Amino acid sequence: MKNIILHYAFVLVLFYSCSSSVKKVKSSNLVDSIEALHTAIKTAKPGDSIILAKGTWKNVELVFEGKGTKDKPITLTVEEKGQTSLEGASYLQMAGEYLVVSGLVFKNGFTPTSEVISFKKDKKNFASHSRLTECVIDNYSNPERREQDYWVGVYGKNNRIDHNHFEGKGNLGVTMAVRLNSKKFIENNHQIDHNYFGPRQTLGSNGGETLRIGTSHHSMSNSNTLVEYNYFDRCGGELEIISNKSCQNTFKNNVFYECRGTLTMRHGNETLVKNNVFIGNGIPSTGGIRVINGQQTVENNYAIGLTGYRFGGALVVMNGVPNSPLNRYFQVADAKIKNNTFINCDYIQLCAGSDQERSAIPINSVMENNIFYNENKNDIFTVYDDISGIQFSNNLISPNTKPISEKGFFPKKITLTKNSNGFLSPSDKGLNTGAILKEEILSKQNTGVSWYPKKNKVLTFNSGKTIQVAPGINTLFDAVKNSKPGDIIELTSVHGYLETKTINITHPLTITSFLEKSTVLFEKKSLFDIQNGGSLQLNRLIFDGKEAPDYSGNAVIRTSKYSMNKNYKLIINDCQFKNLTVNHSYDVFKIFKNTVADTIKITNSTFSNISGNVLSLDKEIGENGIFNAEFVILKNNVFKNIDGAVLNLVRDGKDESTFGPFLTFDHNVVINVGNGKRNKNKKAITLVGVQNTAIKNSIFQDSKGIQMHLVVGGPIAKVSNTNFFNSEKVVVTGNQPYQIDKLWSVNPKFKNTTNYQLQDTSPLRFKADDSLDIGIAN
Repeated sequence: MKNIILHYAFVLVLFYSCSSSVKKVKSSNLVDSIEALHTAIKTAKPGDSIILAKGTWKNVELVFEGKGTKDKPITLTVEEKGQTSLEGASYLQMAGEYLVVSGLVFKNGFTPTSEVISFKKDKKNFASHSRLTECVIDNYSNPERREQDYWVGVYGKNNRIDHNHFEGKGNLGVTMAVRLNSKKFIENNHQIDHNYFGPRQTLGSNGGETLRIGTSHHSMSNSNTLVEYNYFDRCGGELEIISNKSCQNTFKNNVFYECRGTLTMRHGNETLVKNNVFIGNGIPSTGGIRVINGQQTVENNYAIGLTGYRFGGALVVMNGVPNSPLNRYFQVADAKIKNNTFINCDYIQLCAGSDQERSAIPINSVMENNIFYNENKNDIFTVYDDISGIQFSNNLISPNTKPISEKGFFPKKITLTKNSNGFLSPSDKGLNTGAILKEEILSKQNTGVSWYPKKNKVLTFNSGKTIQVAPGINTLFDAVKNSKPGDIIELTSVHGYLETKTINITHPLTITSFLEKSTVLFEKKSLFDIQNGGSLQLNRLIFDGKEAPDYSGNAVIRTSKYSMNKNYKLIINDCQFKNLTVNHSYDVFKIFKNTVADTIKITNSTFSNISGNVLSLDKEIGENGIFNAEFVILKNNVFKNIDGAVLNLVRDGKDESTFGPFLTFDHNVVINVGNGKRNKNKKAITLVGVQNTAIKNSIFQDSKGIQMHLVVGGPIAKVSNTNFFNSEKVVVTGNQPYQIDKLWSVNPKFKNTTNYQLQDTSPLRFKADDSLDIGIAN
């Protein structure tokens, strides 16, 4: 009888141990279902570990709530790191004390809440003394570009966020935000360390910070957050990579690699910025440190190869607003900027932002023992207002550099050699200036997680295989459909390509001709639609619109009609676009709202007989600082007989948190452009809020002119070495500075109307700023 009872007891234990999805393993619960996960969390005690089984967890609403102890925290982790992912509409909320979360990977989806990972459950329940470590959020972005969310929201006190990997945020909202919107969250002593903040693309508006601590409303509160040993890799969402908006925070020993923007002390006082490294490598808009407010210390930082200007310079000291409200600019007072090194950095900006409102100059401040060395540029300093409130002492500059004060700067030729970190630094002894670098600078490999790859390469053009395409109906469509990222589609015949379907571009792709230029005809409202994730390069092709349907709104190329949370590139070289006249608004390139191009570059191409516009990058009108394209480059092109505009480029509003747009319009010929009936009171080129404009070396004939509206402080706007023959010239509105130089109104005397080369007797020969001819350059 006893044996029978023992037998049934054994069977009963075996049954329950096998049928339950919560399995006890050395005080750890291995769970393989959401129900079991919730049960394990409810019953967890100090010292317990809850382990998510390997695999994909879909749409998990994970609320991790409990109370551990300092010696026995409650841990939520995974069975095998890198093999467990939370996808779909998953998110994590934490509430309680002494909680540890590790090993989670969020990808292939986006959060339906305001935060992917939140250190709070609701307004009354939040996490303190807790840790988020070795977790990943990778491209977990809302497909609606302007829908805002945060990836990590930090509440409570004494939390640590370390060794995590955050990469690829594509929609509006801060990557990580420390929240101070309660008295319970101030003086929080959070620690943010050893995280990898991977590439973040240009958002094209305010709201793309990588890290923000506080907000304007709570900016006079102390946060006491420590940010150290983090690697910021190609972060460029907006002007502020880090936006400090609270008091008594410390940023030290971080590396900023090719980041387009600055570590900005936007609000709050008593910030310490120390021992950080900024590496620009000459990338446009790479910046360093921006100083605003009182009692800020900038010490022993090293910067090299930074190109950013205005508010994005290598070192920027701002003007403030007298009696400033919380959301504007407080006066710089009692700042200490000492023992920093700036090598080959282009712009040091003092009293930046000076205008009628921002009239409070820096006071009681010191700039001493710094190195500003750039042998390639003699005007690295820009002073916008009175700098008498800054005491300069023992600052070393290169011999060619123009000092900004008779005292406090000494020119000296020094020898720059690569140190053990591979950075250029003075090898001269006894300088007693500049930063002292550690022997080993933080590397990308020593941050984030070891088991999740850091994507060093991005998908690019011409990195795949070459696919040759014979003529026929929809042969190009079929080739693109079967292509892979980076492939080259090569048309082998001059004629015979007819497309009756719209070609969707879903990844980087090049389309070119094999020998002579191939002609492509098409019978759809658009030939190419650039979809989310797509980029297009066209080379040596002819696009003839004579077979296109007579629909309003035709375009050769369009972006997606839907929001795109990935930026795209459009590169066109040595192409012809002609006969786009079957309706009154046939465009070359048509965009839609909530799309942003990193680069649109058109070179050596011809556009003729077009009833619409070539480029209208203006679909965000009325929005605050939002734009549709960052770099627009038009060089060595002919625009002829175009009813609409060559270019409409708009960045509306007055927000100052973005870089672009940047426009280069160089060596172009514009003939009979803008005279269509539907272009009444419009221009051949209309620019609104463009931050950097260079229109030069071009010819306008029988055409409308240029309209520039300068609405944001400190843009660079220049029109030079350009001829307007029987054409309107330049109209400038707004209250910002601009430069117009060397404009003519002479007959250009073209040799012919095919390539528009100038006759030898033309008065425009060799008048370009590069000593070539005005107009098309050989």
